[in-house]
Amino acid sequence: MSSSYISLVFSIIILFFLYFLKTKKISFGIRVLIAMFLGIVIGAFFKKNALIIEPVGKIFVGLIKMIVIPLIITSIISSITSLNSTNQIKKIGLKTIMLLLFTTAIATAIGILVALPFNLGTGLKFVQDSSFKAREIPTFSKVLTDMIPSNPIAAMADGKTIPVIIFSIIISIAIIIEEDKNPIYVKPVKDFINAFAKIMFRITKIIIKLAPYGVFSLMASISAAYGLSTLIPLGKFIIAVYLACLLQIVIVHGGLVAFVVKINPLRFFKSIYPAQLVAFTTQSSYGTLPITIKSLTGRTKISEQIASFAAPIGATIGMNACGGLYPAIAAIFVANVFNIPLNINDYLLLIATTTFASIGIAGVPGTASIATTVVLSVLGLPIEGLAMLLGIDVIIDMIRTATNVTGASVTALIVANSENQFDREAFNKDIDELELNTV
Repeated sequence: MSSSYISLVFSIIILFFLYFLKTKKISFGIRVLIAMFLGIVIGAFFKKNALIIEPVGKIFVGLIKMIVIPLIITSIISSITSLNSTNQIKKIGLKTIMLLLFTTAIATAIGILVALPFNLGTGLKFVQDSSFKAREIPTFSKVLTDMIPSNPIAAMADGKTIPVIIFSIIISIAIIIEEDKNPIYVKPVKDFINAFAKIMFRITKIIIKLAPYGVFSLMASISAAYGLSTLIPLGKFIIAVYLACLLQIVIVHGGLVAFVVKINPLRFFKSIYPAQLVAFTTQSSYGTLPITIKSLTGRTKISEQIASFAAPIGATIGMNACGGLYPAIAAIFVANVFNIPLNINDYLLLIATTTFASIGIAGVPGTASIATTVVLSVLGLPIEGLAMLLGIDVIIDMIRTATNVTGASVTALIVANSENQFDREAFNKDIDELELNTV
């Protein structure tokens, strides 16, 4: 029997084991953690032969992506039309965006503080990659015009979330205005949207239950495809990014939860870690949206209004890791590789650039690469240096995405708390007991 088939047999046994854990009422989060660990083991042991299980992970990611657009449309329209006025929409929107930008600015500062002691890139020789092609930086006017949904159906088909979000907000505002004038005509539309939103949440719940199996396959594939030979040369860079992300989550996000919302950060992280784990394995903030929203509403006890509004925006604007700390660390790495000294003014410029660029590149595919390209251009650093980091991008993107999702979730919590749409009493109940009913 070939190694591929042996790998398949072991993988099938593990999948049945994960289902067995479910029948024994082992908590969802624990099952996902076990799946992630077993996936790493299978991938590391069987190497390329473990890729035979890869389709399971791709199917899981495909199912998640399938529901992102309809979930965004129905949840945003449903949540906004339940608000009292357009002024309330403005207030919630402004709070959300300002918090996302604030945490991104802090993330950049953390990236700088972590990268400097590591002396990243020092002593490394730049190796030209002939296949590398620098990402084109879109002009602000182009990004702005691309955000306007000139063809909403095409935007939905292409999975462009920003135009879809704006289209949904426009419809919501029109419904609110029309409801004041002709409520009898608007009621059937609102009833349909609310009912469809409930159906989408039910579909989301069904797909979330498949997460342990999808996570196992994804981690086995990643572990098999990226061995030690890829990681060792740039190991210090990987460690720096992971350390910076963990500091952002623990100190910044945890601090905001503890001192602003005044709840136990560990309990909060426990409530959203299904979303963090799925983000870590799928490397997609958009793809994790259904699970993020479900975790925030079902486990953190934030209202659907706020969760459905803040989470999609947090997946596109002010991404703490992709838009903040990673470009900062990459810039210092490239500067050291090319022996280009940076001073305090460069670091301040770096913080300002990442913060504002996180708005300007919202909705552009490959956010981390675009954000880093913008930063390198502003600081006058060789963009080609980014090519040296492409081999480890998948490994880094795992923690980047988890950090982005955590930042968006913290923002949603703070906004919900400020609007009295966070059920503190329900949250303070035992999350392990709630978990069986919400995932």
